[in-house]
Amino acid sequence: MAVFGGATTLGSVSFSSHLFDQQSCFLSCPLRLLPSSSSSSSPSHRNPLLCIVKSFSSSATADTDRNSDQSASSSVLSASNSLLRDTSNDAAGPSDWKTAKAYCKSGDTFEGEVEGFNGGGLLIRFHSLVGFLPYPQLSPSRSCKEPQKSIHEIAKTLVGSKLPVKVVQADEENRKLILSEKLALWPKYSQNVSVGDVFTGRVGSVEDYGAFIHLRFDDGLYHLTGLVHVSEVSWDYVQDVRDVLRDGDEVRVIVTNIDKEKSRITLSIKQLEDDPLLETLDKVILKDSSSGSPSLSSNNGDTIEPLPGLETILEELLKEDGIEAVKINRQGFEKRVVSQDLQLWLSNTPPSDGKFVLLARAGRQVQEIHLTTFLEQGGIKKALQHVLERVP
Repeated sequence: MAVFGGATTLGSVSFSSHLFDQQSCFLSCPLRLLPSSSSSSSPSHRNPLLCIVKSFSSSATADTDRNSDQSASSSVLSASNSLLRDTSNDAAGPSDWKTAKAYCKSGDTFEGEVEGFNGGGLLIRFHSLVGFLPYPQLSPSRSCKEPQKSIHEIAKTLVGSKLPVKVVQADEENRKLILSEKLALWPKYSQNVSVGDVFTGRVGSVEDYGAFIHLRFDDGLYHLTGLVHVSEVSWDYVQDVRDVLRDGDEVRVIVTNIDKEKSRITLSIKQLEDDPLLETLDKVILKDSSSGSPSLSSNNGDTIEPLPGLETILEELLKEDGIEAVKINRQGFEKRVVSQDLQLWLSNTPPSDGKFVLLARAGRQVQEIHLTTFLEQGGIKKALQHVLERVP
């Protein structure tokens, strides 16, 4: 069962929440602002919705901070450490190590000549030292340009050429000099990327927590890589990313966050599609093909049992200043399961007689809640934030 990023586990209940807004920025947990989107290439036409998510699951989410191939490279680095002790590094003077450490600290780029390669990466000359560049730290344009070639065939063609690289690690004691072409090119191309930009990308690798996507620029080459977390692959529940995406697949993605300090880009596939949960319950519940009518039921005196976890939230919401009444008005069932988690959305439809519409969803079941208040939408969001801080 999916648990959204940033969740903290309380016993068997995992909790996280997100605020969907047109402003594309992130706040710290428990609430985050995410960019809204539409089926068009621009997300500006998408109505912002407040989404509160409460996950009834004991599973843990993958840390989205792993949005970097450096984590994917760690096993390569470990496996290749025994290959780094080039005799020239043993004989190198301390001045060259001092220079390497200075490059590592400053983040400056230098041109290094490829002298050879091995099973894990390239061997690149740095003054009297020989540095190691793991294959995952090559620019994605190398493999995407000639996808039919193996990484070792590509490495062979690079011998004798010069690559722009950054020093990632300069360990004089263990004679290890680790380099990256990907990080060297980051400043040049990341300055042309903004939150909300839409790219055509190619799946570079698929992990349990998501997929790394190489982004194609106007020159037709793939210069940067971003991560699509498993929760951003589809509005449908995705148990295994490999069931949806495979290496080499071409996809359209939207940029949802850029971490310049860590050189990481966060992407989404599903934000380019309409969320099946939109404005009102009538839009959510698909019409039955046989009867032609939505599968809805109204609260005409009969009590509708709240979704698990919803009753506590509504009780606490009534304790907030400005909230006068809450009532589950209708419920229905969707054709598909979007998420097993409990999600509470604040609709962006104009209030009627001082009533806002909240939509709660878990599995296929959706409930429409009428919220009577004199608060504006911003005040309702703050009230919900207060409630979420109290709900265990």
